[in-house]
Amino acid sequence: MTKMKTKSSAKKRFKVTATGKVLRAHAGKRHGMIKRTNKQIRNKRGMVVMAEADARIVRKHQLPYAT
Repeated sequence: MTKMKTKSSAKKRFKVTATGKVLRAHAGKRHGMIKRTNKQIRNKRGMVVMAEADARIVRKHQLPYAT
């Protein structure tokens, strides 16, 4: 059987840890920073662990060789 392709959009958006957890960026930080408070911008920095129900979908369909 041939290799499955990883979705290009998923490999830019998600990161998988060594234990198999999926990390994602915070929502609401792509544009429009002028209307957000400094506290909001600061708190949306970095990555956060994705909910397990959503992470299962990402691992199965978008990142087939993640873990």
